[in-house]
Amino acid sequence: MKPKVKAPSLEVIQKTKSIIDKYKVNTICYSSKCPNLAECFERKTATFMILGNICTRNCKFCNVTSAKPKPLDESEPLKVAKAIRELNLKYAVITSVDRDDLEDFGSLHFYKTIETIASLNPTTKIEALTPDFKGDINALNLMVTSSAYKLAHNIETTKNLHKKLKPKSSYELSLRVLEYYSKFKITKSSLIVGFGESLSDIKKTLKDLINAGVSQLTIGQYLRPSPKHYPVKKYYSKEEFDELRELAYSLGFRTVVSGERVRSSYFADKI
Repeated sequence: MKPKVKAPSLEVIQKTKSIIDKYKVNTICYSSKCPNLAECFERKTATFMILGNICTRNCKFCNVTSAKPKPLDESEPLKVAKAIRELNLKYAVITSVDRDDLEDFGSLHFYKTIETIASLNPTTKIEALTPDFKGDINALNLMVTSSAYKLAHNIETTKNLHKKLKPKSSYELSLRVLEYYSKFKITKSSLIVGFGESLSDIKKTLKDLINAGVSQLTIGQYLRPSPKHYPVKKYYSKEEFDELRELAYSLGFRTVVSGERVRSSYFADKI
């Protein structure tokens, strides 16, 4: 059975959206049709998507448009920082589309955004949820030397489904990125279930993440954004999500959030 989603607070959404529209910034909250949008806004947290809203990859489950991206908006770092200040956010997650069209994969722009936010909002905690940057060491070094207090990169699927669902990405590369991040900062990843993976598939991926140094994990249900996206193969029950949480803890994760509506940035301020 498809999980029920709590009705959002219209007042909170309208106020937040007016500020987002004012600065013309993108949020993953809207782009991915996140079911937790209002709840996060009410807790003074939000996830901003930088480097545009068009991705160079074509993951079969993602609602972000895949096409040729537009040129970078050099004013974006300041606009995001100002939006965070006006929203009075306590915690901000900065993520991005993949920009394989750029020589540095957008890493310098990502770094500038983090540093501008930190300068304008010194009490706001920043989590950087990054793409793989094709494993470019210069890009990864920008992230580990940034003011982000936590680094995240989402594995998203089990190994056996990765190439089918993320044809332009690499499961092994994602693990290498996470392993590098974990040498410097708190490192987090996210797994989406409902694609047809088995319990043994999940356990294998969780072990891979632990071996890569990941200490924080979210596990959530895949919800199909539209009929053109990959179909949901299974809706997990609350009990099954509880079992996955306990499995993750037993394997060595320090913090785990697992549930139907959990997304990678869900309760990011609490874990």
